Amino acid sequence: MVIKMFIQSETTPDPLVLRFVPGRPVLGTGTAEFRTVDETSRSPLARRLFEIDGVTAVRLEEDAVVVAKRPDKEWYVMKPAVLGAIMEQLTSGTPILLDGDAAVANGGRTDEAVIAEIRDLLATRIAPVVAQEGGTLAFHSFKNGIVYLDADGPVRTLMAGVANMLRHYVPEVTGVEDSRDARPKPGLTTPDGKAIQLLLEEKVNPAVASHGGHISLIDVLDDTAYIRLEGGCQGCGMADVTLKQGVIKEILQIAPTIKHVFDVTDHAGGQNPYYQARGAS
Repeated sequence: MVIKMFIQSETTPDPLVLRFVPGRPVLGTGTAEFRTVDETSRSPLARRLFEIDGVTAVRLEEDAVVVAKRPDKEWYVMKPAVLGAIMEQLTSGTPILLDGDAAVANGGRTDEAVIAEIRDLLATRIAPVVAQEGGTLAFHSFKNGIVYLDADGPVRTLMAGVANMLRHYVPEVTGVEDSRDARPKPGLTTPDGKAIQLLLEEKVNPAVASHGGHISLIDVLDDTAYIRLEGGCQGCGMADVTLKQGVIKEILQIAPTIKHVFDVTDHAGGQNPYYQARGAS
């Protein structure tokens, strides 16, 4: 018997992350996140996905599989293998999670209950305020007390307030982080990675902060640095000029092994988008 399945892929605010929606349940309730291959022992599906070159993280949701990739890999190359792995697992008849339960007890409440309260606070109290500032916030995941959010627009300056509100109403929450910064990034601990972060923190970001902008180093792989423009810099009509005439030039000067700098910003999602996310070097 041939089993047919249509798996839809959906983009996310992070160009390094895609959601794959198979049109059938993945987990009954809750979420399960895997950031290294060592964590996949209880999930045959996550283990299959980590066997694909370039996969850096996997999150299983109630109705979707979320996959993150390295910046140097292209989705058009990886998607067939990801789709194949998901289809093989879902049609195999074996459990997605070997323990059969993605929820973990937290102070007498399950992750499912905590996540429901977090989602409600985000939708009713936090997201409307963020929208007034021209940004968006969406729930990404909750793990070990940390709420990971998908953030777009000039949101970085509001994150401390978001964390305070969530901690106040949800005692299980200990912190809030941008989901794009949650994945392992070994390149940030290299000498060039540290030098670039210091340059951005001490020289570049104080200069762009006047118009609500911020520039983050996403990772360093081989001879390439990957940066992301945030806040007022995202979608700004002068972003390309700022990068090519300023930031990239300074990065290449202080990091001798870096030959290329790529902008992974989703500029189409900014306040004043003028081009699709693309590289610059």
